[in-house]
Amino acid sequence: MTQPDSSITLGVEHTRMNVENVIQVLASGLLTGLIYALIAVGLSLIFGLMDVVNFAHGEMLMLAMYATLGLVLVTTLDPIVLAPIVAAALFVLGALVYFGVVRLALRAQANRGMVQIFATFGLAIVIRGVAQLLFTPDYRNVPNVWLGGKTVSLAGIYLPVPQLAGAAVSILAFAGLWILITRTDLGKALEATREDAGAVALVGINKNRVFALGWGLGAGLVGLAGAILAIFYYIHPDVGAPFALIAYVTVALGGFGSVFGALAAGLLVGLVEAATALILPPSLKSIGIYAMYLLVVFIRPRGLFGSI
Repeated sequence: MTQPDSSITLGVEHTRMNVENVIQVLASGLLTGLIYALIAVGLSLIFGLMDVVNFAHGEMLMLAMYATLGLVLVTTLDPIVLAPIVAAALFVLGALVYFGVVRLALRAQANRGMVQIFATFGLAIVIRGVAQLLFTPDYRNVPNVWLGGKTVSLAGIYLPVPQLAGAAVSILAFAGLWILITRTDLGKALEATREDAGAVALVGINKNRVFALGWGLGAGLVGLAGAILAIFYYIHPDVGAPFALIAYVTVALGGFGSVFGALAAGLLVGLVEAATALILPPSLKSIGIYAMYLLVVFIRPRGLFGSI
């Protein structure tokens, strides 16, 4: 009886391992992409409602992570349990930012767009500076989380439990957002105000209240993302900046103002980032994201799901 060629056997095993590695990386990319989408959707929601870009978006994410850390230290509860509380706190913060900063910036008679850009950018600098003063630039992490360091195996693919939880929360958040937008009076008010903020006053809708709710909702969503990120990511005053940059790219790819375009674009960004890490060193994995962004900008400037 002839023996199998060892080189063929090794080649088959090598191919199988390569396929498993690719599936492993792409699965991780999908999980990461869902978290990116959750971070970006609040930014897209606010832009779609008001044509305003919140340049303090990353700092709100950072505040959510510090709020999660503080609540964990005080209550000893897990971030998963505390996530709704953090989201509610960020909802209030978002509404206050609208009334205290954005509404005043939009009253400008000239260069209104630039005024709101500098207003939110200045707010970001203030928040980051206060965070460095109060919390120091030291890196911190949430202690003794239920899901920390755990993995599950699905058909030989190992997936981190914290990222799985984050992906599940993201899916639930998008499902809830879809119900809110399509099935509730608030969703109808948001859509009507987005279409014509001046005309809604004729039917008794207070546009400032709707704008405040929109800002609150956008901040609440990023607060939810921050609570999940705190499970497995270090917390420091500059933590929001790289995530905010990816969120801006995600919103631009999905189409400015397209809430569910942010979901599709977030998944795409996560997959491209993971695929790039297979080809290039992990430190260069962001190159794939920005190359894709430039390609989309040249071919379809309004984004994949945007409209002029």
